[in-house]
Amino acid sequence: SRLGILIVRHLKRLERVILGYLEVCDGPEEEARLGILETLQCTIEHAWPRMPCRLPVLLKALLKMIWDVHTDQGSTPEPVKADLLQGATECLILLDRCSEGQVKVLLEGVYSSCEENCVRECIRKVQENT
Repeated sequence: SRLGILIVRHLKRLERVILGYLEVCDGPEEEARLGILETLQCTIEHAWPRMPCRLPVLLKALLKMIWDVHTDQGSTPEPVKADLLQGATECLILLDRCSEGQVKVLLEGVYSSCEENCVRECIRKVQENT
């Protein structure tokens, strides 16, 4: 947040770091994933004009993370899973706002074909957010 809009100078490198952290489960407390979701939210808020071109990559990574968290049978406590899903949903909402509703359009097909209530709930929150 200290860099503000100047974060755009580092977006390419930061995107790789964010994607890497979203992919990997880091133990029961998931501190790294929670931190990187916070970083992503802050980045979207400050560099929102540059986010629509990164939408396909970020959307795919966030949906994959949501699915991974939902299907995780490991030792991650339910409150931590809920925090991860909430953070990912907030990122999707921010991406939708800066892409003028493109995320909602892209998620329509996912929502209709997904049968998992947990994943559908995250998508529903994005679609209902105005």
